[in-house]
Amino acid sequence: MWTHKAWQGRLVAHPLPAPERLRHYAGWCTAVEGNTTFYATPSRETVSSWAQQTDPSFGFVLKLPRVVTHERRLGAVDEPLRAFLDAIEPLGPRAQALWIQLPGSFAPGDVATLARFLRRLPPTYRYAVEVRHPAFFVDPGAAQLLVETLAATGTEWIPFDTTAFFARPPTSDAERDAWTKKPRMPLRSEALTDRPVVRYLGRDDPDQTSAGWRRWVDTVAGWLHEGRSPTFFVHTPDNADAPVLARRFHDEVRARVPALEPLPRPAPVQPLTLF
Repeated sequence: MWTHKAWQGRLVAHPLPAPERLRHYAGWCTAVEGNTTFYATPSRETVSSWAQQTDPSFGFVLKLPRVVTHERRLGAVDEPLRAFLDAIEPLGPRAQALWIQLPGSFAPGDVATLARFLRRLPPTYRYAVEVRHPAFFVDPGAAQLLVETLAATGTEWIPFDTTAFFARPPTSDAERDAWTKKPRMPLRSEALTDRPVVRYLGRDDPDQTSAGWRRWVDTVAGWLHEGRSPTFFVHTPDNADAPVLARRFHDEVRARVPALEPLPRPAPVQPLTLF
């Protein structure tokens, strides 16, 4: 996501060589979603360049390859999983969590498969699961089954909050496109571990986006007061202003929790001059 076209020349310098793009993104935010790893496992050399561009405190939440989660549905995945884990090894502590996004067809009846998969994962990494089957959100028994399964291995449950986005009809091409693709699920805001991860989708209008995350400001501030270390990812339909909005969210939380470290200062988009 750090090479998003809409940011170039506006939020980050342009043009930038590939080995510098993530470094400039890391001046805006201290974590990133690794969504591209869902489509293809990167080379170890590519991942090494990611590590070289970021401080050890920078966090990657990397999505497991779709061959593992969607095509083979967590079964018979030793080879692709081993290849993925080998590729990301250069990140070291930057690999904040491995993100197991499951398809909408992955139902409560499949939780036993998930439990077996989680028990076999190496303890080197933290893991976080995102489910999209409606039963996990409306059936208390299904939700409890999933919570118990995740808790047994110290795995987090990632909520993807799209409630603010679906609160009113779309008004732009980007919103209309997202309207057909993003999942509609009830809100869930409970943390299972000391490192909760939240994904939030707002609107094109920054004020509507910030209005929708107010409940999360309270929740995240509460987690921080409890000693947890949450990560909150902000999305909009076109993501054009996502880094700016992420910093705005951080500022609102920091107003509640003054001890929270400030975000880094972004590098100037244009070279500094004397005039």
